[in-house]
Amino acid sequence: MVLASGLDRLLGDPKRCYHPVMAMGAAIAFLRIWAEAWAGENTWRLRLAGFAITALVVGGSIAAGWGIERLAIWQPATSPLLIIGMASALAGRSLAVATGDVLAALGQQPENLPLARKQLSWLVGRDTAGLDSSEILRATAETASENSVDGLFAPLFWLLLGAVLWCAGFMGAPGPLALAWGFKASSTLDSMLGYRTGKLRWLGTAGARLDDLLVWLPCRLVALSLGQLRAALRDGKPDPSPNAGVSQAAYAHRLGIKMGGVNHYEGVEIIKPLLNKNGREVQAADIVEILRLNRIIALQWLIIVITFIIITILVSAFIR
Repeated sequence: MVLASGLDRLLGDPKRCYHPVMAMGAAIAFLRIWAEAWAGENTWRLRLAGFAITALVVGGSIAAGWGIERLAIWQPATSPLLIIGMASALAGRSLAVATGDVLAALGQQPENLPLARKQLSWLVGRDTAGLDSSEILRATAETASENSVDGLFAPLFWLLLGAVLWCAGFMGAPGPLALAWGFKASSTLDSMLGYRTGKLRWLGTAGARLDDLLVWLPCRLVALSLGQLRAALRDGKPDPSPNAGVSQAAYAHRLGIKMGGVNHYEGVEIIKPLLNKNGREVQAADIVEILRLNRIIALQWLIIVITFIIITILVSAFIR
């Protein structure tokens, strides 16, 4: 896990290499065509098809991860494959690079707003055309806060949980990679099908609900790690998402900045709840601080779990 985390920080997601999430996405796209053809406009069929897609993609991802884990146990020489697989589940460096590209455009003299908007559009679902520098910074801080949980801490949590299960003696059960890839599959389902429009309102329900469930505890552990759990739960409660508002509010209170407000999605104005409404406006340094906090918290989680594993091994050896 340490090597996988280091590999993610060093390389991120290589652009010219095939990524496991691409396979998950291809499977979802294929199954969606089949599902919509079979279900038509029938809402119950769409819900059933969505459940089937979720079960197949998440189950298949867990099985693939479990297979690589078995291979690494039986043939230790293949352990690098396991490490690369675990690194592929983390998105710490990718998030840092993407947000850094936005800040780099804003830091040019004069500000390159068109480039900053273009870079931001790769990160967010909201409309970016016409955003000024302050709105770009707020959007970047909000997506960095939310994606820190979705892209880094949630998969890291499932990696660590898998390691703890193995340490507890459940070596035959799905471990770190299987659980992390299972989570990544649910996250990919949510990003591709989790929209409340058209047929996806029913087809994407199962994947979106599973993703909410799998992110729920990691999100609150991040808020706790930031020392802002109570404030994050209070401010994040009005948000339609059970996790996005909480994760953003935790960072907003930690940094003393204000998030939320008016956004536009495909031309439609959406008013998001204000988070830390008495905070100041977001600055570029705040986004850099979010990324720094991510590194610290990830290291803390690794140290805590590794310490627990070592103590467990020592106690077990002493008892024997």
